[in-house]
Amino acid sequence: MKHLLFAAFAALLTLSAHARRMTTEQVAGIITTVNDYWQRHNTPQVRSFWDNAAYHTGNMEAFKLLGNEAWLDYSRAWADHNLWQGAREKDPSKWKYRNYGEGQDYVLFGDWQICFQTYIDLYWIENAKAASARNEQMVQRAKEVMGHIAHGQASDYWWWADALYMVMPVMTKMYKLTNDEAYLDKLYDNVRYADSIMLDSETGLYFRDGKYVYPKHKSVNGKKDFWARGDGWVLAGLAKVLQDMPRGYRHYDFFLNKYVRLANAVMRCQQKQGYWTRSMLDPAHAPGPETSGTAFFTYGLLWGLNNGVLTPRKPYVKAVERAWKYLTQTAMQTDGRVGYVQPIGEKAIPGQVVDQNSQANFGVGAFLLAACEYYRYIQSNSKPIN
Repeated sequence: MKHLLFAAFAALLTLSAHARRMTTEQVAGIITTVNDYWQRHNTPQVRSFWDNAAYHTGNMEAFKLLGNEAWLDYSRAWADHNLWQGAREKDPSKWKYRNYGEGQDYVLFGDWQICFQTYIDLYWIENAKAASARNEQMVQRAKEVMGHIAHGQASDYWWWADALYMVMPVMTKMYKLTNDEAYLDKLYDNVRYADSIMLDSETGLYFRDGKYVYPKHKSVNGKKDFWARGDGWVLAGLAKVLQDMPRGYRHYDFFLNKYVRLANAVMRCQQKQGYWTRSMLDPAHAPGPETSGTAFFTYGLLWGLNNGVLTPRKPYVKAVERAWKYLTQTAMQTDGRVGYVQPIGEKAIPGQVVDQNSQANFGVGAFLLAACEYYRYIQSNSKPIN
């Protein structure tokens, strides 16, 4: 641990002059500084709703990469606190999803299902040690809820862009857990429904939900208003789906092509300073940097580079180089805080202040995802990003 903290300190001293020559040890130090800061200042005993759960997706990625058992314990404590469940209503006849809701009866609402990503990851980690009845308890609620969706008639669950990160990866993880292709088929059906509401055929970008579709809704300058974090959820979700979806699945190319088109559309919206503005096509709508969308985009683009999906490489490499510079030199503060994260919301808000003190659990999760993927990039390439 001491050598990682030292590496973090060294990395912070040399970022501005040597960002392109960063080593995996330096990136590991950055991951450690950011994650340790968050865990020192935030208890794991919080609810399993989307914002906390999004942090844990980043924490689990950091554990898988660096093996820090304290990070694993933190996610396990969170899961224990929540009884390995999302929303807890027992009677399926009372389960809701058609509008926003934080109540315990919104079992089928995607914001209560992202927790299953971490529970399933914890299940596999424990199973690698020894199978037990307790391990099955980790995924019992996931099987109950997601099985209800996979084997039911409805396919209109995902009506807001965020859901494509919250739940798409749950469906592929459930497939790997059960070997039941119904999860992949229901994933496909639900994405097709989401596309019918939110996907802009001209740009390949996603409106946050039906309220923001152009020309019904416009940015302050009359443009299409694509919310960066919303599209960040989608690109990151697609990257996660492609990691777990078997290439022989009949709709694999549908998801791959969607990912590549969205990655291209996202890359074209990046600001020269490396970040993405909250309204992607209208920087003047809510000017200035924003970290959560930028970090999710960085993760998504780096995953494509690391897995040979995005070609030719040069324009994507340039985009992630600039984004990484923003994330480590502007968003990340010297003590490990991750700033410039837009608060919980659903759109770019003109006049809303987002600065170095703007922190959020999901923003840290996004940063960790991007940093882990950057580490893998350096690890698998003999020369730095340039």
